[in-house]
Amino acid sequence: MKREPHSTNAALMARRRMAIPRGVGQAHEIFISHGRNAELWDVEGSRYIDFAGGIAVLNTGHCHPEVIAAVKAQLDRYTHTCFQVLAYEPYVELAERLNSLAPGAFAKKTLFLSTGAEAVENAVKIARAFSGRPGIVAFTGGYHGRTLMTLGLTGKVAPYKTGFGPFPGEVFHALFPNELHGVSVADALHSVETILKNDIEATRVAAFILEPVQGEGGFYIAPPAFVEGLKRIADRHGILLIADEVQTGAGRCGTWFASEQWPVAPDLIATAKSLAGGFPISGVVGRADVMDAPAPGGLGGTYAGSPIGCAAALAVLKVFEDEGLLERSKAVGERLMAGLRRIAGQQPAIGDVRGLGAMVAIELFEGGNLARPDAALTSRITAEAARRGLILLSCGTHGNVIRMLVPLTASDALLDEGLQILADSFSAVQ
Repeated sequence: MKREPHSTNAALMARRRMAIPRGVGQAHEIFISHGRNAELWDVEGSRYIDFAGGIAVLNTGHCHPEVIAAVKAQLDRYTHTCFQVLAYEPYVELAERLNSLAPGAFAKKTLFLSTGAEAVENAVKIARAFSGRPGIVAFTGGYHGRTLMTLGLTGKVAPYKTGFGPFPGEVFHALFPNELHGVSVADALHSVETILKNDIEATRVAAFILEPVQGEGGFYIAPPAFVEGLKRIADRHGILLIADEVQTGAGRCGTWFASEQWPVAPDLIATAKSLAGGFPISGVVGRADVMDAPAPGGLGGTYAGSPIGCAAALAVLKVFEDEGLLERSKAVGERLMAGLRRIAGQQPAIGDVRGLGAMVAIELFEGGNLARPDAALTSRITAEAARRGLILLSCGTHGNVIRMLVPLTASDALLDEGLQILADSFSAVQ
């Protein structure tokens, strides 16, 4: 059957270019028709294995039946009241669930919002309100969002910050530990101490903020020794520790929050992405005394904690329990890592294979030389893989990291099929 011109990827891309600003990037020139679990079909009928997961939003897969059923049931009750005007139980129930899941032997409270950037920005607001201090120390390579505050926190210029300054003041960037690129834990901790000596006095710093695994920055894992050392500095000066778990949370790293694997508990956690299985909701979970610092009216938002998002998130939590997805996350990560190491054995360009749970990546270098990141090869591999039916994303300061965020509900057979496509893609482009 012949397709009408308006239903082709090329025709839709032409319409997109006319209607939508060029600043809204697109990794692949593909328009999706429908998706199920870890598979997608485009408007031309081509099938794809999804190793991107909507950038870590679909840990429970596309259109999980439990999540869809919960949303449909909620749609028949009410879709919006604004929680600050008329409250609803799903918001409270979801807060109770996250309070019980978050690490730390202290009372907790949770605020809901709509996006990851909102969660991070509100975590900063709460930290400042509690401490009475303005300063925030973030880390090189970190990504925290696209609002002006979160762009200020982000430790990578292109493409996120280019042309958008000036950014909010009293934000400083320390080194993130990265042994692969010559930054030790000691180097990173020293850089924090240097900021407190040279740039801002410790008594004016409200919080340190970091990702347990850097997302856009390249899937580099924060070493436990670094987190422990950072918390010692924080405690010495009365500084809060914020974990940005927008990408690492909701089971991606083998525990509900990746910071559960830290030797210390963060004071505040920002969460979003896979929390509601594809529906928009985000949150800040933290110490009750810290969360209570802002005055009534200081927190919230018109769509914050949407009843649709709350219903979806409660269903996601049920799916995790019913299907054992935390253990599955570890198994997915192990299978991916093993497969990637096999590919790396045949491909010298792969200089590193790393991951925490099912948050897995490979980093590419010219001839395996760690001083020569290979962004061009990375781009060719992701394009070739898409042509063969595998959706991948790149990331990293140098654009030379291929990250994998496949739904945790993907079968072993599908994981293996995706890994084979990746292996074939390397062979095809070199």
